[in-house]
Amino acid sequence: MGSWDCQRCGNCCRWPGIVKLNDAEIAEIAKYLEISETEFLDQYTELRPDRKGLTLISREDHSCIFLEGKNHCTIQEVKPQQCSDFLVKWFPKPEDNCDAVYRDENSE
Repeated sequence: MGSWDCQRCGNCCRWPGIVKLNDAEIAEIAKYLEISETEFLDQYTELRPDRKGLTLISREDHSCIFLEGKNHCTIQEVKPQQCSDFLVKWFPKPEDNCDAVYRDENSE
């Protein structure tokens, strides 16, 4: 069995969709940004389309509000779990959608 090593190409950060947030992630990101949770909620989140929670807002081009330049996540250290899981949980064939490198753990 192997795993994919993210190369931080930023493709997933430009993918249209929603990034669901839980309470712990909201607190952690707000602390990282050195703002209150209320400020974070007001500036960076919106109600999900299913109205069952919050999502990060996206830019007009559908890219993440925290994407800077082509591939720099400004909250990389505290990015939501959904972002960390995006490659393997959302792309059926990651190699067709991003620059991640497959590592075969059995051959090491």
